[in-house]
Amino acid sequence: MDESACAAHGDCEAIAPEIFHLDDVAVVISDGPDELMLEAARACPAVAIRITDGRTGEQVFP
Repeated sequence: MDESACAAHGDCEAIAPEIFHLDDVAVVISDGPDELMLEAARACPAVAIRITDGRTGEQVFP
């Protein structure tokens, strides 16, 4: 999560409230299913969510 890019739209929290919490900015509160995290990342209008493969370190999104 790039907090400096987060504009607090809340799309991530709406999609995955068990993973993201929105205050002044969104914060990751836990890991979650890959598909759900990717859906939230794709929905973020500020492109503030980056997803990295934990095994390879390769950036998966964006």
